Amino acid sequence: MNVKIDIDMSPEELRRLLGLPDVEPIQREMMEKLRKHMVEGINEYDPIKLLQPYLTGTLASWDLVQKLISIAGKSKGTREGNGVKE
Repeated sequence: MNVKIDIDMSPEELRRLLGLPDVEPIQREMMEKLRKHMVEGINEYDPIKLLQPYLTGTLASWDLVQKLISIAGKSKGTREGNGVKE
């Protein structure tokens, strides 16, 4: 037996139904502040500084992945525990 329920609802209505806060005013304010800082300091604006908090963690994660791949590549072909090549 299949039951299908089709609900026609806008994102705003769904947000209210789920009790989620309306963050649109905060997003608008943040974007306006960002625009203001970019326009005021266009000569001194450095997009890398804006992304630095996100890049730091990402780059560290990739470094860990590279190390794991390197270790896995070095240990390939040996049986675990006895060091015998397959």
